[in-house]
Amino acid sequence: MKKVILASDNAHKLEEFRRYFREAEIPLEIIPLRESGFSGDIVEDGATFEENALIKARTVSLATGCMAIADDSGLEVDALNGAPGVHSARYAGIHGDDAANNAKLLAELEGVPEEGRTARFVSAVCVFREDGEHLTVRGTAEGRILKEKQGSGTFGYDPLFYYPPFGKTFAELSGTEKNSVSHRGNALTLLMKKRDFFLK
Repeated sequence: MKKVILASDNAHKLEEFRRYFREAEIPLEIIPLRESGFSGDIVEDGATFEENALIKARTVSLATGCMAIADDSGLEVDALNGAPGVHSARYAGIHGDDAANNAKLLAELEGVPEEGRTARFVSAVCVFREDGEHLTVRGTAEGRILKEKQGSGTFGYDPLFYYPPFGKTFAELSGTEKNSVSHRGNALTLLMKKRDFFLK
């Protein structure tokens, strides 16, 4: 079976990608980055989620000679002109410090009324083929930022991101609920409709 390399070693992300490909009956074996032989650095210096997803997929594909797939995601807040955006994971300065990132977000939105706290999670997923052709899709989940955290599930900005259709924050959703409406799930749903791109 033809392989496609996921430019990540995140186990949850790997299973999610595998599940979507399996359900779409696209006959590709998705392998994590650590099993690909890739040993270089990936410099994510794009100005958009799409640019960063392309950088990751292209870097891995060119280094390994295999098709590669990558995603880049984060939070856009309208009152902050789209921040934290591509800097979501390191908004407060240290990559992956969820508590500090959430604290900074709340501080930046101090005094902003509920109706002005609209935001969305964004995920861009890029596939880069061995022949240099690439395809990128974007998925979003619309909501708003609360004034205090609710829920203890998941990670990142989820405890502050209120999703109106379910009346809960992302941190209060079950795994099944979140997967059904998440930004990455929406992007992957779009990608699965591009079946011919994978099979050329």
